Amino acid sequence: MVGCGRVGSELASSLVGRGHEVSILDKNARAFRRLPEGWNGKTVIGFGFDKFHLEEAGAHEADALAAVTSGDNSNILTARIARETYRIPAVVARIYDPRRAAIYQRLGIPTVATVTWTTDQVMRRLLPDASPTEWTDATGTLGLLERDLPAHWAGRNLSELNIDDRASVISVVRSGEAKLFGGDMIGKEGDIVHLAVATGFVEKLDEFLASGIKPAAIH
Repeated sequence: MVGCGRVGSELASSLVGRGHEVSILDKNARAFRRLPEGWNGKTVIGFGFDKFHLEEAGAHEADALAAVTSGDNSNILTARIARETYRIPAVVARIYDPRRAAIYQRLGIPTVATVTWTTDQVMRRLLPDASPTEWTDATGTLGLLERDLPAHWAGRNLSELNIDDRASVISVVRSGEAKLFGGDMIGKEGDIVHLAVATGFVEKLDEFLASGIKPAAIH
């Protein structure tokens, strides 16, 4: 976690509460006062765009990083370093100017703008498996999913994700613009895909997305 403001401290506390190991980095040592008493994560004084500080915080071993300081440029630079240098799989950056969202999407960096900010949105980016569906119908048989398209799906036809009566692509967010799925759309790195999925099929679909290989049960 880079930034120990109101949002960063809340996210860090929530993640620790879920049993995750968390390091939080901030340039101001006084910011750590926002953390709850007895918080057992790691604190590092420094900057998110400084590799030495990131490595002290454990960037080499990290599974996820959220850049949630008060500066857009710092957050995006931190997110790019996390992605490009440390290959951290789940990265999200907070931004104050939503007009920049399209630019950051082209860089393959998921963002959450302050005007639409909720802790839950960031948690879904950091821990996609913890929130398997965005919505489930009243009968519990159909759910709506939002998934970041893995890089190995770039260049593949997204119609492969339409699987008889169990999964159907609804829309794709690309470069900050949402488009209804037209049936012959080729995936690009940085795409966010929305799908309607039978609730009993979510795990198999996630396996397919992650591996790119259809499990035998899908055929």
